Amino acid sequence: MDCQHRDRDQPKQALSDEQIYQWVSELVTGANRERALLELGKKREQYDDLALVLWNSFGVMTVLLEEIISVYPYLNPPVLTASISNRVCNALALLQCVASNVQTRGLFLTANLPLYLYPFLSTNARQRSFEYLRLTSLGVIGALVKNDTPEVINFLLTTEIVPLCLNIMEISSELSKTVAIFILQKILLDDQGLSYICTTYERFHTVASVLSKMIDQLSSNINNQNSQQTSSSSGRLLKHVVRCYMRLSDNLEARKALANILPEPLRDGTFSIILQDDVATKRCLAQLLSNITDQQ
Repeated sequence: MDCQHRDRDQPKQALSDEQIYQWVSELVTGANRERALLELGKKREQYDDLALVLWNSFGVMTVLLEEIISVYPYLNPPVLTASISNRVCNALALLQCVASNVQTRGLFLTANLPLYLYPFLSTNARQRSFEYLRLTSLGVIGALVKNDTPEVINFLLTTEIVPLCLNIMEISSELSKTVAIFILQKILLDDQGLSYICTTYERFHTVASVLSKMIDQLSSNINNQNSQQTSSSSGRLLKHVVRCYMRLSDNLEARKALANILPEPLRDGTFSIILQDDVATKRCLAQLLSNITDQQ
């Protein structure tokens, strides 16, 4: 009995699952590719080593790129259907699996694979199919930055991910905004990321302006709606905004600027109800206000 219990506790290995290889084979041969994308996507939470199987199986990454590139013609003009969006998002879910794995993350970057997602992040269409595509693409980038790896931040800073995230923070749904600002926060928490944002006033001002607009929107939401669900989702977004401002205040020049431009709702207790159970964010906001007060 004990032996059986220990076996159940051991992580399942994709390398020893014949069904995984059946789906991989169908993915590559194209015999039943759409179903294979869906089924492999379902397996990614079950196997720690699925990323290794995907990366090292002949033709898999090429197929995933084919799936992604085939959608480009539907972006402009924006004629992406729900079924096409779902299919490419299943391919993106497998890319996220590869991006999350410590053994394949560096290879993923070396191959410049994140760049293939940028056309999806650049779209401004508001239809649900595009929103789902943006959100899933952000999930891949979010998986890259989760582990605070300097090489990931360095790669992203050499591309246009910051303006892409800022645009999404302005135009997308609250869920996409939350993932986009999470990515921005991770970039800012890295010293080279903070330096990049604060190197020129134009970059700092662009970031600060978008954060200010988000505060205005959150403040407006509080005034217009009082549901618990709204408070919960707004609280998640507010937490990231406060942490971004806090990190910016670690830079002396940015701190001086924030003393003059920090939005009033962060100073006057507008968000006290949302933050009443979030001790960490309340403490972060208090420290931010203390930092900028020292500059006045």
